[in-house]
Amino acid sequence: MLQTIRKLLGLKPAINYKLLVQQQAIIIDVRSKTEFNGGHIDGAINIPVDKIKTTIDTLKNKNQIIITCCASGIRSASAKAILLANGYTKVYNGGGWRKLQSNIL
Repeated sequence: MLQTIRKLLGLKPAINYKLLVQQQAIIIDVRSKTEFNGGHIDGAINIPVDKIKTTIDTLKNKNQIIITCCASGIRSASAKAILLANGYTKVYNGGGWRKLQSNIL
């Protein structure tokens, strides 16, 4: 019954970010280098959102699971859209990096 209500409201199932990381997801932090150096998720790659288009070729496997994150989720949503528009198939917006970090620990 809960699934039916969620479907009627257009709500998608919650994303299990911890499981995605266990499945070898790449975490891309799209904040500036300065913000990234101030704190980030261990193992995350820093590609500022304004550089995604010019560095997209470094992400060779378009079927690799990718989780984007930033400070609040706005820039990571933009990065997700750019990646999807360029043929990447498994991209998730992890939102703010601190919340994402708590979800994957």
